[in-house]
Amino acid sequence: MSTVELTKDNFDEIVSDNDFVLINFWATWCGPCRRFAPVFERSSEKHKDLVYAKVETDSQPELSAAFQIQSVPTLMIVRDNIAVFAQPGALPEAALEDVIGQARGLDMDEVRASVAKAQEDAENESKNGQA
Repeated sequence: MSTVELTKDNFDEIVSDNDFVLINFWATWCGPCRRFAPVFERSSEKHKDLVYAKVETDSQPELSAAFQIQSVPTLMIVRDNIAVFAQPGALPEAALEDVIGQARGLDMDEVRASVAKAQEDAENESKNGQA
């Protein structure tokens, strides 16, 4: 599958309709982004079951702001609508493969339980802070 260009108009649909999405936040002026692009593309050819997507941060500032992207490139992995990995910097090919392997190995039931617990803790903290 070729890499999909994400925009504010198609982001929700693509991320919601796919179980495993790798997102490369990048910019045209960014040297490390240009060096990472071929690594990302080669990986997409190896893992045809995954969705590879990219967000050009200058043309999609709303997405960049929504995900608090501070530097490019930033790689994000979303599984089952949950961001399970986000890291700035151009990863070497071996490191990218390792991250994908780790993300594939996650028990998503455990991840969902952890997210729910964190949300519950945050709500309780917020309520206690207002008392």
